[in-house]
Amino acid sequence: MADDLKTREPTVQPELHRDQPLARVQALPWLIVIVLLAAVAWLGWRAFFYEEEGDPVGSAMLAFEKQNSLTVFSSRFEVVAESVDRRGVLNLDLLESRQAAIIPATVEYRLDLSSMDRDRFEWNPETETLSVELRTLRISRPNLDEAAQKTFTEGTYVSRDASADLARNNSQQAERKAAEFAKNPEVLTLARQAAKEAVRQNLAIPMQVAGYGDVKVEVRFDGEQIPDR
Repeated sequence: MADDLKTREPTVQPELHRDQPLARVQALPWLIVIVLLAAVAWLGWRAFFYEEEGDPVGSAMLAFEKQNSLTVFSSRFEVVAESVDRRGVLNLDLLESRQAAIIPATVEYRLDLSSMDRDRFEWNPETETLSVELRTLRISRPNLDEAAQKTFTEGTYVSRDASADLARNNSQQAERKAAEFAKNPEVLTLARQAAKEAVRQNLAIPMQVAGYGDVKVEVRFDGEQIPDR
């Protein structure tokens, strides 16, 4: 029976190892880094730049909030002022001097964008038109360029005190005249037109960036008639 037994030699099968390419092993850490950077970039964009879709009014208000105040027009002109100074003894005007001054003045017209709430915006999705109603323009205090003024003085004798009084009176007078000129209807019309154009430009580009395309922006001031559509 022992002869019937066949002796089997043990067979050893070699273990198969599948070597990974070296390039793939080295690229794995970089792939993880790229994914992490992309995630951080997306979270940052979501937190600081993302706007909910379908809210063009919110995008327009955000553009205004970033500016707060907008100078839309500046007017530079010259005003003429004239003053007379009389000085004497015992109520007798013995000395009289006169001074005329031509003083350059600058006035700025500004829009207060911080007070623009949602009620002042209207979005028409059918015509892709954004309507904006602005508050009244704010007119700055006239800035007198007294260093560039031209003066003409008359009088036999003009004392230092008289010269100072004449100059002070002319400055006050020039400021009043400049403030009145700034409210001239023709100048205000130019300032309003400049304001409307500035608002259109300041809203059209942010709306395009926000993904709303070539939006039409209609601008008017309080009390103005709504444009026909």
